[in-house]
Amino acid sequence: MKSVADLGDLSGTRVLIRCDFNVPLDADKNITDDGRIRAALPTLTTLREAGARVVVMAHLGRPKGEANPKYSLAPVAARLSELLGVDVKLAGDVVGESAKATVEALGDGDVALLENVRYEPAEESKDQAARQELAAKYAAFGDLFVSDGFGVVHRKQASVYDVAKLLPNAAGFLVAKEVGVLRKLTESPERPYVVVLGGAKVADKLAVIDNLLKVADTLVIGGGMAFTFLKAQGHEIGDSLLDESNLQTCLDYLEQARQAGKQILLPVDVRVAEGMDFDARQAKGDVEVVSAATIPAGKQGLDIGPETEKLFADAIKGARTVFWNGPMGVFEIEALSHGTAAVAQALTEVDGLSVVGGGDSAAAVRVLGHADDAFGHISTGGGASLEFLEGKELPGISVLEEDN
Repeated sequence: MKSVADLGDLSGTRVLIRCDFNVPLDADKNITDDGRIRAALPTLTTLREAGARVVVMAHLGRPKGEANPKYSLAPVAARLSELLGVDVKLAGDVVGESAKATVEALGDGDVALLENVRYEPAEESKDQAARQELAAKYAAFGDLFVSDGFGVVHRKQASVYDVAKLLPNAAGFLVAKEVGVLRKLTESPERPYVVVLGGAKVADKLAVIDNLLKVADTLVIGGGMAFTFLKAQGHEIGDSLLDESNLQTCLDYLEQARQAGKQILLPVDVRVAEGMDFDARQAKGDVEVVSAATIPAGKQGLDIGPETEKLFADAIKGARTVFWNGPMGVFEIEALSHGTAAVAQALTEVDGLSVVGGGDSAAAVRVLGHADDAFGHISTGGGASLEFLEGKELPGISVLEEDN
């Protein structure tokens, strides 16, 4: 991939840049976590200071191909203006008259933000010709293209993939850093190398487990996905999450790890309740700690227990490289956040590279009050990180590696 430095003199040049500004908003449209906006600042600042005329493409939410004020990038434009210290103009559309006028009015060092690219039906289309037609409209706004939205590089979309085929391109600092860190995790990790996986569904992580069993020394498995492994071992899991279709697969992974002399660590105790009221942010009934081998009928495992916290934390703190993706429990509910908090704290104590793999894990460390620099790297793309670690080709990366 070319870097921004490889693009030459940018003074007066229109640079079209894809960022990932899919940030969480509260009911009043206030941004509750601006981490993805801040992650784009190094590239945007460099382009501005080089005298480029910067045209930013981004998305927010899932407007499904229709203009919807609920998903407007107006809050993003306001926050980006504050962070850059310049007035970032927001176009009223994506490729229409407002966008054209906004781009034409740019001076050297100015920044404009096009409206949500997912307002355009062709942005996410499976029809290649439709995407290419839209990409040509994007390309008319730039002389060069910079890809800096790591959270979308696993998508073959018009503003990520097709436009990169039409303009000389480069990876922004964020994308280059993400790829560098993930390559280290898959190609040359310092050992011991521990991978921590959580989240609700075991099916979402099977391909990652399959690939990382070849590379990692220890897999630590918590969250809802752990209960399918526990059930596969013959344990009682009550009403906990279960993926019956993957019981044999989980058993096969446990045996594969044993034969390879590697560890798969599972919970030894869990916090259980009758369920949870997510809207009220509370568990149903009392939260109790029980053995992971004998969860009572009518109870759901909703977080790892204290003994498991110590077991997992000791494995993490003894590592030289750690990758973590997925919470250990329902961290949004205080009584069920202890396991996730213990894992996050352990990652801050790693003597080596600690990587938080985006998504809910990145949200959790910020909710729990950790500074970003407490970790070696916090990824901005959970899905993209996982697909990279699965060994999949990411279209938004491979297109940057083609000759251009």
